[in-house]
Amino acid sequence: MNDEQLLRYSRHILLDELGIEGQAKLLAAHVLIVGAGGLGSPVALYLGSAGVGRITIVDHDRVDATNLQRQIAHTLARIGEFKADSVRQSIAAINPDVTVIPVTERADAALLDKLVGEADLVLDCTDNFATRHAINRACVKHRKPLVSGAAIRFDGQVAVYDPRSAQSPCYACVFPESDQLEETRCATMGVFAPLVGIVGSTQAAEALKLLCGIGQTLTGRLMMLDGRGMEWTEMQLARDTACAVCGAHPSTGP
Repeated sequence: MNDEQLLRYSRHILLDELGIEGQAKLLAAHVLIVGAGGLGSPVALYLGSAGVGRITIVDHDRVDATNLQRQIAHTLARIGEFKADSVRQSIAAINPDVTVIPVTERADAALLDKLVGEADLVLDCTDNFATRHAINRACVKHRKPLVSGAAIRFDGQVAVYDPRSAQSPCYACVFPESDQLEETRCATMGVFAPLVGIVGSTQAAEALKLLCGIGQTLTGRLMMLDGRGMEWTEMQLARDTACAVCGAHPSTGP
């Protein structure tokens, strides 16, 4: 670490649990963020400002005026640009030392298989179950920790699924693909603007803890937030031995 980095990250280095060694781990890390919207914005900004050395961010969508109510990484001047490119510009304005790789393709199974395999950790900041399950399958295959977040209306949730742990469930253990869950999108249901910041910031915190090996992570726990009363509820999660993704006899999936 050079003198400029020692100054920039001094408030991290002052933390006994993190210190120079932990900051060095962040600088050497490579994370994959899937989704550059409401959740992906705070996730990317906090990981970038914290000094995660390499960030790949995937989103094929473009910035729209309706995004600006909550997607804090974007600006009015960038309407029409790819969200992944917009996030790269925002991180560069805060911390130009971070390498940001924008991927403006749809996150299908083939792309995720490649990108997840290259990353140290994955953050799911998407808004649909099909992509969430594709991310989960790739994380299980490559044994990469997954920090998952969701937010709709006034309700949010965060969990960590870590296939490196024999006790940890995967996303499909908790939300099986066979379940006919109703798809909810903020375009039709709405979302309270600060909610995505709370959930995204929590995801970023879990990612930093995992990368540095500090604290107790949300592995095996689902945190659910009711934004109306600002109340968190915790649910303990168990691995499903019959899970179609991480169980004893997994299926190949779609």
